Amino acid sequence: MTGHSPIIRSATKKDAGELAGIYNYYVANSCATFETEVVTSEQMQLRIDETLADCLPWLVAEVSGRILGYAYASSWKERYAYRFSVESTVYLDVNETQKGIGQQLNRALLDALRSASVHLVIAGIALPNEHSIRLHERLGFTKAGYFEQVGYKHGRWVDVGYWQLLL
Repeated sequence: MTGHSPIIRSATKKDAGELAGIYNYYVANSCATFETEVVTSEQMQLRIDETLADCLPWLVAEVSGRILGYAYASSWKERYAYRFSVESTVYLDVNETQKGIGQQLNRALLDALRSASVHLVIAGIALPNEHSIRLHERLGFTKAGYFEQVGYKHGRWVDVGYWQLLL
């Protein structure tokens, strides 16, 4: 990062290529996502459009026109009774981790969700991932659940923990 604080703003369609690039690193090199095929700019654009159409936030952190990371919320489940619960997601450019950007993005996301009358935010974390756990717990999330060997990627079984925050 350049030393400047990032601007946190709403994602636009023109961001889709950079966002796909950030995300595709994790698709190819980690278990942070269980997706196994890279995402095109067009697919990312559709995801942004769907999120915004649901009146949920999709935010990016940007410095000097370069996107450093993004965070968004998606509906937790389709059933009507779940309408006040969302799942939060954050991804950072691999070269921008451990610099406080994830915390800035998540704080802005939580503020936007409070304004949208969201009641509960759920974060699923592929384990082990101490950095993500610490990030979420610093923001007030508490561990709510644990699934053992729920996914298989890169030749190994992956556990997933769930953290929640009542707003």
